[in-house]
Amino acid sequence: MKIKTFSILTAMLCIFTSQSYSQILDFDAVTDAMLQNPPDEEWLSWRGTPKSWGYSGLDQINTDNVGNLQLVWSWAIDDTGSGQAAPLVHNGVMFIPGPRGVIQALDAANGDLIWEYRPGITPSIDGTDLEISAEKLGDAALPTTAYAGVGRGVQKNIALYGEMIYSATENASIRALDARTGLLVWESQTADPGLGYFYTAGPIVANGVLVTGITGCERYKEDVCFYTGHDPLTGEELWRFATVAAPGTPGGDTWGDLPLRFRAGGDSWQAGSYDPDLNLVYMGTSQAKPWARAVRGTDGDALYTNSTIALDPNTGDMSWYYQHLPGETHDMDETFESVLVDIDGRESIFKMGKLAILWQLDRRSGEIIKATDVGYQTIVNVNPVNGNVTYRDGMIPRIGQQIDMCPSTSGFKSWRAMAYSPQTQAMYIPITLNCELATFGPTEQVLGGGGVGPVRRINYPHHDAEENLGELLVLDIPSGEVKWRYRQRAPINSAALTTAGGLVIVGDWNRYYYALDAETGEKLWQTRTTTSAQGFPISYMIDGRQYIAMPAGVGGASWSGMLPRDLAPELSRPRNGNSINVFALPTD
Repeated sequence: MKIKTFSILTAMLCIFTSQSYSQILDFDAVTDAMLQNPPDEEWLSWRGTPKSWGYSGLDQINTDNVGNLQLVWSWAIDDTGSGQAAPLVHNGVMFIPGPRGVIQALDAANGDLIWEYRPGITPSIDGTDLEISAEKLGDAALPTTAYAGVGRGVQKNIALYGEMIYSATENASIRALDARTGLLVWESQTADPGLGYFYTAGPIVANGVLVTGITGCERYKEDVCFYTGHDPLTGEELWRFATVAAPGTPGGDTWGDLPLRFRAGGDSWQAGSYDPDLNLVYMGTSQAKPWARAVRGTDGDALYTNSTIALDPNTGDMSWYYQHLPGETHDMDETFESVLVDIDGRESIFKMGKLAILWQLDRRSGEIIKATDVGYQTIVNVNPVNGNVTYRDGMIPRIGQQIDMCPSTSGFKSWRAMAYSPQTQAMYIPITLNCELATFGPTEQVLGGGGVGPVRRINYPHHDAEENLGELLVLDIPSGEVKWRYRQRAPINSAALTTAGGLVIVGDWNRYYYALDAETGEKLWQTRTTTSAQGFPISYMIDGRQYIAMPAGVGGASWSGMLPRDLAPELSRPRNGNSINVFALPTD
């Protein structure tokens, strides 16, 4: 796409906003080949590559010198919402997704702002939105009929492709920005935010198509959650795949006789992964809503909730699905990151949800290879060979009757993404150890009703945890055995990052980031940030110097609110402080 000049537009914008803007002059268009095999110096996808390893091939910072890390710059991000940033780095520029749709471009070596995009304020590339007015500011606001779903306002990841940055919004639209200038190129509305729809995860790029999954499907309505494929140049919607099977369609009978309006859930909280050789994109879905079978009125499998789904990114056709927890009934999501690793010659996909069961699937066929239950959960029995799941006696909730379950509805594993290291062939998994006395209540089956629960919660520490809430669990992938565990009082609250320097980086709710020896678990370095470590740490290199960027943030649902308050009340964190903190070795 030809990028229009905007020097006059920039000058006028400065007058309107008192904000200094510039543009990126040295910018190479990002190709499909670059996304699949990015240079180690850059971070082009939300987890490094479309395989979602969360791994950096840089080794300048290593187990011998990591203790010398020092802060080289930091940047405050808006506090208008939860901070769960997954930054990208290209051509020496860091692109940061902030809450409420804000995107900023910074010099990744020193933290200087280059440009920022603010919904309803930053003009479009043709200048039609230049006039800043109260009416225009209102365009960025939510409809009065919208409700605040869990995670609304979160913007976990963005995508970089060609000469544009792509994001998905809390207003249920997908946007394209000129990566050089931050100006809006196009915006495509996919659903009505007044019905509860919104995005928390942005698109991924798969064979030239933007693939994005929506959320906000707690309430009953005449529609369901979905994935879409969009043309990155025009925003045109190419296809749509419904994540809830309608009556009369394949899988529709798994909801019993419920009409479509009362089939809820199947949200997509996390971005997907992509295998270019198979041309398949892998997406996850959340549980059915309301959570308990007895409350939602069906005891069937409720397809395609709690599933991993493999789609052709060019057509939206489903190649296969694997439902991890058929008919799930405790809010045990399996919707999180999909990690693509070849083990013993087998093209595999690894998933872990709230129950801390590591699922290994064949990514060509969806066949189960192995299910590894780490032994913390008390809800189901799972066959390690065929993956069959059965509920333990007394564990299926009944309305108004208390059950004792581990984990709590917060889960052991959530959006804090695990990372893979090819050096150790191990998966590094952030875990929160907790249990719950849960009483599920009724809800009204009317349009606009439903919701997630309700559930009355009494949280308590896991019996194996010795009062520790936080754990970094390390599993050897070939064997499925625990390699080591790192435990502490505060919950682990960031995604994990592994590096070729033999390190794993992770952070906690109590404002600490750590560098651990990936082989042994020895803590080699730590620092404290403005507020909770929260988001997706990354590593990159500029002019021969390696950097590690560590996001901090507030918000984060029950993991970051209810659990620390109930189970570790002596810990505290500020209510504000979303930021990016960047570290490197001294240059002297």
